[in-house]
Amino acid sequence: MEDWSKDFFGAMENAVSEVEHFFSEMGEEFVEMLDVLAKMSEEFTEQVQNNLINDIDGYFNEFDGLLNEFIEPIIEICRDFDPQFDEVDLSMVTYVDPSPTQQPACRGCRNYHGQVYGGNLLVCAMHPTGVESESCADWETDGDADF
Repeated sequence: MEDWSKDFFGAMENAVSEVEHFFSEMGEEFVEMLDVLAKMSEEFTEQVQNNLINDIDGYFNEFDGLLNEFIEPIIEICRDFDPQFDEVDLSMVTYVDPSPTQQPACRGCRNYHGQVYGGNLLVCAMHPTGVESESCADWETDGDADF
């Protein structure tokens, strides 16, 4: 009986060894396959990027050509008919004076802009929406303020 058990365990060891060898080879082949796929995807990505950039450049060049060919003459015709065509209509822009209730920290400040654009008040470049307190660290005298 000992021969039978030795043969059985020998066969099992051999089977385990073969399975380990199989999975080892499969792992190595899998890694090689992933490397090939990674290289292919890098090459594919590079080609797509190059083609996409060329297509986008071509589109913008074509658009620029269309702009120059069709829109520029229309703009020139509008300028011929209306000399003030390029001037900004300032009636659409309103001015808001700082008051004790609205933007009080800005009263008398030379940095205050106070123009409303599209319904939004631009207070100044440092504080586009204004300051929350009653004073401002960036306040500078206007010189001719009446408040």
